[in-house]
Amino acid sequence: MVFAGAVTRIGTSDLDVFPIGLGCNVFGFTVSPEDTASILDPWVDGGGNLLDTADSYSAWVPGNVGGESETLIGEWLRRSGRRDEVVIATKVAKHPEFQGLAPANVRAAAEASLRRMGIDVIDLYYAHYDDPDLAMEEIVEGFASLVRDGLVRYVAVSNFEPARIEEWIRIAGDGPARPVAIQPHYNLVHRNDVEDHIIPIAEQHELSLIPYFGLARGFLTGKYRTKDIPEGASPRAQGAVKYVSPQGLEILDTLDEIAKAHGVTPAAVALAWLRAQPTVAAPLASATNPRQLAELLAAGQLELASDEVAELTRVSTWTPPGA
Repeated sequence: MVFAGAVTRIGTSDLDVFPIGLGCNVFGFTVSPEDTASILDPWVDGGGNLLDTADSYSAWVPGNVGGESETLIGEWLRRSGRRDEVVIATKVAKHPEFQGLAPANVRAAAEASLRRMGIDVIDLYYAHYDDPDLAMEEIVEGFASLVRDGLVRYVAVSNFEPARIEEWIRIAGDGPARPVAIQPHYNLVHRNDVEDHIIPIAEQHELSLIPYFGLARGFLTGKYRTKDIPEGASPRAQGAVKYVSPQGLEILDTLDEIAKAHGVTPAAVALAWLRAQPTVAAPLASATNPRQLAELLAAGQLELASDEVAELTRVSTWTPPGA
């Protein structure tokens, strides 16, 4: 079933997206090539349209070389013919063959991404990580040239320090490399840095946030409530159990209560809370099976009451020691 009307716009672009983005880092990692279509087809059938990948996904898997996620997306696009139904975001800086943000490297990486996916233009192209050894003027001009030449529609940044984001915006001005989005690590158990330093920039410059790790590596699904990692757990389990603490468990209990009231999962509630935060357009989350996919689609439709948002905000507020 397509969720009509559930759409949000990314920054000052003309990119309208379902308010949850599908993280495609699992393709070629925990989702096999054979199973990719079983995620992508129902995602689009259900109303989802934002596909978020990177040229480096999934170079960390033994035997992979990078670009596997983009390649699988490209194969699906060719088989399905659904290019016009999706917004494709990818990133540059960490592919083993295309390290950093030097203009020649960024152009070569973008061309390689286009070939892998079999598309003419990248809808949203992220600088995945900063390249602090380069002058920002050089980085900005490299991305601007991709937009001018029609390889990229819009530009965004991920994992940049606030001062470097401000510098990029200042240098780009109203030109083609002006960012429309920021992709930070942001969720109910990782809030302070984003809320104190990134959201004010996004508000001032009309940028959207597209957070990654929206479910805290699976912790906010409620699956991990002790520090004991169950046998056969996913590769992200170690990252999830680090959030097990008295406050972390209180957050899970609150998610449970709200989820029960709405007849949805805790994961859907955690993502809906993110959606309710200032400047957030579409939190990212991955799915490896149809059940998880259904949770993401439900999260894009769920509207929490103001008191539910406030309670989740209260239980997840962290005060630094000595503050």
